[in-house]
Amino acid sequence: MPHRSYLVGLIGSGIGPSLSPALHEGEADRQGLRLVYRPIDIDTLGVPPEAVGDLLRAARDLGFDGLNITHPCKQLVIEHLDALTPQAEALGAVNTVVFEDGRAVGHNTDVTGFAASFARGLPDAPLERVVQLGAGGAGAAVAHATLTLGAERVTVVDALPERAAALAGSLNRAFGEGRAAAAPPERRTELLAQADGIVHATPTGMAAHPGLPLPAELLHSGLWVAEVVYRPLETELLRTARALGCATLDGGGMAAFQAADAFRLFTGREPDAARMLADLTELAGAVGASN
Repeated sequence: MPHRSYLVGLIGSGIGPSLSPALHEGEADRQGLRLVYRPIDIDTLGVPPEAVGDLLRAARDLGFDGLNITHPCKQLVIEHLDALTPQAEALGAVNTVVFEDGRAVGHNTDVTGFAASFARGLPDAPLERVVQLGAGGAGAAVAHATLTLGAERVTVVDALPERAAALAGSLNRAFGEGRAAAAPPERRTELLAQADGIVHATPTGMAAHPGLPLPAELLHSGLWVAEVVYRPLETELLRTARALGCATLDGGGMAAFQAADAFRLFTGREPDAARMLADLTELAGAVGASN
């Protein structure tokens, strides 16, 4: 009996360079599945982020099995869904939608993706005091993941104080008062002097936004440093931290493991996450070499 085929996609802005199609199609090929992964770029279509609801309905009508959702549509998509998993609801952000029995169900695999990557790459990292740089969409997911992993306290630093305060408030509601706090960038010096580690969740360090997200002199060998950016895999932050002797985690694991979790949701098949991570490392390396 022939395997059924799968049609999935990615809705977002500027997603031409995304590695998701290659990751999903590559894993499907190895499993003997027919899977087509289509980027649906709102920039190319010339529609605003608010069109995500129309695109979602069109994909469902066309027989898609599911969609990944990325910036800037992760929050906007929620009002167009029939149900959310508890994690997606707590986060207020969806990166994976599965169409089942005529219903659109929202999941968030960024949280589980970062948690799996951290547990694999920094298994013995102390988690009493963690400083997180960035309170955007990725920041919300990794802060949830860090607290799920057992961090006692996460202090969120963002250039927009109200955004940091809003994230800290939602984390305290989800995990208990006192587990999260917000702080302005001016307090980074004292916070990092006492911290166990840094989670970096801003765009700084991406190919289009080179540089360091904080002054290099604030880093010290007593910190571990976890990065969310994965293009390039070695950001300036990681390079600087490694030179100081810090334990580090690049953003490739989060990208690969969230894709593996999405693949499982789309197909019902168990992905080989380690193999998908090897794929991502190879693809990101090739991209880095060609840029």
